[in-house]
Amino acid sequence: MNRFSTKVSGAVARVTDAALGPHQTAVIRIGFSATWLLFLLREFPHRQELYGPDGPWAWDLADQLVGSNGAFTALLWSNNQGWFEALYLLAAVWSVLLLLGWRTRTMSVLFMVGVLSLQNRSVFMGDGGDNVLHLMAVYLVFTRCGQVWSLDARRARRTDEARARGERPQDRTGPALWGVLGFLLLLATLAGRMDGDWFVPTLLWAVWLAQALWWLVGRCARTPQPRALLDVVTNIVHNGALLVIMAEACLIYATAGWYKIQGSRWQDGTAVHYPLHLEYFSPWPALGDLLTASGTLVMLVTYGTVAVQVAFPFTLFNRRVKNVLLALMVTEHAVIAVALGLPFFSLAMIAADAVFLPTSFLCRLGHVFTRLCAWVRSPVLRIPPRTRRHSGGAPVPAPRAGSPGEPVDRVGRMEPEEPVDRAGQGPAVPAPGKAPGTRP
Repeated sequence: MNRFSTKVSGAVARVTDAALGPHQTAVIRIGFSATWLLFLLREFPHRQELYGPDGPWAWDLADQLVGSNGAFTALLWSNNQGWFEALYLLAAVWSVLLLLGWRTRTMSVLFMVGVLSLQNRSVFMGDGGDNVLHLMAVYLVFTRCGQVWSLDARRARRTDEARARGERPQDRTGPALWGVLGFLLLLATLAGRMDGDWFVPTLLWAVWLAQALWWLVGRCARTPQPRALLDVVTNIVHNGALLVIMAEACLIYATAGWYKIQGSRWQDGTAVHYPLHLEYFSPWPALGDLLTASGTLVMLVTYGTVAVQVAFPFTLFNRRVKNVLLALMVTEHAVIAVALGLPFFSLAMIAADAVFLPTSFLCRLGHVFTRLCAWVRSPVLRIPPRTRRHSGGAPVPAPRAGSPGEPVDRVGRMEPEEPVDRAGQGPAVPAPGKAPGTRP
């Protein structure tokens, strides 16, 4: 009994003391924001047909559908062309800011608003990747996805360093952003734009009030207990959302695999052959012919796809087997992106799979990226300074402060090799008790 209670208390402490999976949630944040951003940029020339007034799904039809199902979309607040253009561009800007990790708590909410607004405007556009993006955009709001690999993490480190030096840094951007968004949310609520759906308006107000409470406690609390309590609540919410994301990914694969088993084409091992020869899913017909040239290969890929999708949820209890199947599924989605012309579906699924990536692998990946950035910023790759020529035509490097062999002081000024007195009458005599060449 004591051993059981110890395990339970340890599990509770693990869930409440820290936000688990910081690297995994950061990869999910980066993956889905990059997927949505690339989709918006690629479809920018076709935005009017997809979500604008020139689309086959007219504004009146979308208004009737949203009125019946209660979905949230800010695009139906106005039929103005300027409103559509502004919201489309804002959705792209919010994706960039979430990708960089700037004010991730606020940007995750705005990212969700952009995704829901565009997708619920034309529900018949897109593919299965849109459904995954739709769900994950909501789940990201509940996660602390900016703990690592974000501008928020860098700002937190600088704030801690400033406090260690005895300074008291003040954040003015956060309260200003909170006030502007709260004012806009209040206007939308009073104008009746939030009457159709109850979940999204409630979530928006809850996050807004939570941000206010977090700021007030950090600003006014004289003891650390209130902030510690808020940390515990936030960690519980984050870990619960992370568990939901993992369960969602397992449910997607399990459902897809079990439905495939019921299909006759998947049972006889020929299902992979047909989508590779459909005109809509064949951007590279020659590649499709090459992949389906061997009937044995088609059968192995067909049965292997079903086996991997059905077995993946059960392999989470074995780390090594899970990593092997995870690599196979990522490879499968990469092939789908190229062979079937579904890059955004594949990117969304790979981003969802990232929640199962090992932390050690993600840390090594982060170190490689850091070294690559340092190598790009290294002086070896910089353009050499301009050269000057004497009358003889021989190039002579232009003098610059800090070149090898030239002593430079702290502000970058050239110093003579030997200290000279101000009168210029030879070497200066060091003051008593001072070493030669040192400043008084």
